[in-house]
Amino acid sequence: MITTRDEVERLIGRRHANPHSFLGAHPHPDGVILRTWRPTAQSVAVRVADKEPVPLELIHPDGIYEGLLSAAELPLQYEFEVDYGEHGSWAVKDPYSFLPTVGELDVHLVGEGRHHRLYEQLGAHVRTVDGVQGVSFALWAPSARAVSVVGDFNAWDSRLHPMRVLGSSGIWELFVPDAGPGSHYKFEIVAQSGEIRLKADPLAFAAELPPLTASVVHESEHEWGDDDWLASRRESTPLGEPVSVYEVHLASWRRNVAEDGRSLTYLELADELAAYVKDMGFTHVELLPVMAHPFSGSWGYQVTSYFAPTPLFGSPDDCKAFVDRLHQAGVGVLLDWVPAHFPRDDWALARFDGTALYEHDDPRRGAHPDWGTLIFNYGRNEVRNFLLASAVYWLREYHADGLRVDAVASMLYLDYSRKHGEWVPNQFGGREDLEAVQFLKELNELVHAEEPGVISAAEESTAWPGVSRPTYVGGLGFGFKWNMGWMHDTLGYFQQDPIYRRYHHHELTFSLVYAFSENFILPLSHDEVVHGKGSLVDKMPGDAWQKRANLRALYAYMWAHPGKKLLFMGCEFGQEREWSHERSLDWHLLENRDHAGIQSLVRDLNFAYRDEPALWELDSDGSAFWWIEANAAEDNVIAFARRDAASERFFVFVGNFSSAPRRDYRVGLPLPGRWKELLNTDSSFYGGSDVGNFGGVEADGPGWSGQPHSATVNLPPLGAVWLVPEAPVSRPPIEQESRPAQPADERRELQDTSAQASEESVVSPGAAATDKP
Repeated sequence: MITTRDEVERLIGRRHANPHSFLGAHPHPDGVILRTWRPTAQSVAVRVADKEPVPLELIHPDGIYEGLLSAAELPLQYEFEVDYGEHGSWAVKDPYSFLPTVGELDVHLVGEGRHHRLYEQLGAHVRTVDGVQGVSFALWAPSARAVSVVGDFNAWDSRLHPMRVLGSSGIWELFVPDAGPGSHYKFEIVAQSGEIRLKADPLAFAAELPPLTASVVHESEHEWGDDDWLASRRESTPLGEPVSVYEVHLASWRRNVAEDGRSLTYLELADELAAYVKDMGFTHVELLPVMAHPFSGSWGYQVTSYFAPTPLFGSPDDCKAFVDRLHQAGVGVLLDWVPAHFPRDDWALARFDGTALYEHDDPRRGAHPDWGTLIFNYGRNEVRNFLLASAVYWLREYHADGLRVDAVASMLYLDYSRKHGEWVPNQFGGREDLEAVQFLKELNELVHAEEPGVISAAEESTAWPGVSRPTYVGGLGFGFKWNMGWMHDTLGYFQQDPIYRRYHHHELTFSLVYAFSENFILPLSHDEVVHGKGSLVDKMPGDAWQKRANLRALYAYMWAHPGKKLLFMGCEFGQEREWSHERSLDWHLLENRDHAGIQSLVRDLNFAYRDEPALWELDSDGSAFWWIEANAAEDNVIAFARRDAASERFFVFVGNFSSAPRRDYRVGLPLPGRWKELLNTDSSFYGGSDVGNFGGVEADGPGWSGQPHSATVNLPPLGAVWLVPEAPVSRPPIEQESRPAQPADERRELQDTSAQASEESVVSPGAAATDKP
């Protein structure tokens, strides 16, 4: 025997961090010595080129074979012929005959946390090395004693493919000629304690269908057809463009009732969802997390694979085709992305190499008290690199048009949802998680530098300043922030009975105090229609007609309010049941003309919004918004105006959130002449009672509410009207004077009170006047 017992024992005892130094071909004074580990083999021989095979000697009963090729020289092209008796014989290439597939520069960048294409090196990659096809496997496990890749290509036997560590980097690597696309695999990690942990690949491109948990080797064959879309995106500035987002949970949007109510596939959704969203006028869809996750009840927010789409709806290439088709239909795709926490599943990231690798070891920082999950250690270069690479991956490889970052508030504060004594202050004694703050800044700088024109949006519910301000002025760098305050106050107002809304008027107007402090998205998301909160239409007060009228008025107010728009699926047609991830939306409701009317309204809101620059060009500029009527609490009426960047387009919103129609209600207007009634939520087309203005009003009245002109407007009950000048405007910006609305008694002198119904009246579809909008 030529080798030493120590080398053998370390290999068999899973203590050898560099099996390449022992296995494979090595120089010897008399030629080349070869070794291989083939448990259960009856014999092993080595064949060089066309020469006769040379038998190897079994030097250890656990299956270690060794042999000397006299007069041979390196480099040497060879393969092993392995005889398993009645189970057959195979000729195999030696995994230990190849140089590392991860370069020194890659290792250096990983250590610094600056390898933004990490997914191109770690994970599983189909490659051709020295003319041999196979798969290169690599992972980061710095505290591991030994690592093997196991899979269906080696009968899940960890003895066949132990990996080598590359210096002190903690990166383990092996090229396996026997593996290929579709191979299922995991990493068997031996911790320093000797504990064996079987782990899925953190950077796998594909995952098994739950409840199975293996990773899957994937090589994409998708050919993209969205070059024009990407070119346009690179030149876009989302802040100054219309953005109306349809939030979707793919598994429950629509189901195939002909096949036991199964979820639609990516390819089925590509056709059906693209056509529906385009017809409805939304500019984007936002998908609840599509990253692979084992527990469907988490809706995707407990991610176990940060580089693999869920296999529930098809293959990774099917997912790419889904995005491709939406782009070709003119619809953008935003993804929910979850860097705030990850689940404790033993086969995934938790205590990956036997230590707290991706998470903090101290539960005061590493355990989330609300969700029972673990929190990433943002202060560790490699962990930060892992997350940054994931963000880049979805934007580059799946052509996503943006990321909505979940639970940002929980990342920013060390004491988030924790009591006194349950959290650790930062080095300055504060509650801010400075490492998470730095990570978020780096994330946004990277995303916007790598992929110009994409959207980054923060779900952030606190008063943290500058969430959507550039990092160079101290902000976090997000493009947008969800306006959770607007959502909370607005729903709170609309849930009040109209009789009591006068006491909650400030909830409707307060959002404009801070509306321009951030770049806001107005969200009516999935979070508002689950966990016993009921559906949006069910939140509204009154009988069935009044509930729908309130909902229509809410939508008209939302689409007119400064900020981009986001609406959860089903809300566009007045879904009545609370959303459940286990069933389809109630599409049959569209057989009811009132629900179809709500859908028609949302469609018209979207197209009118997209066609009116005053509603989106200057969303974050307070000079482009002014109140016309903010103080009519007794009437439950508000009115405001907006303009475009060139002051050539003007828009006025008037909402009457009482249950009484208000006829000949005087409203101040910034321009004289005819104003077109662009939209009226009380139109019978939408299920309303047709209280309207015969298509428009004349601004021929005196100055009113700080405006130089005015008109009398018929305001529908629980409704809203949109007004725009009928003739185009070409003039410099109007200087709007900020002043309170007219005193209530003076205002009422000009109102035709004889046409007013009492505040307490209950309006039903047939109770209002019949003038058409």
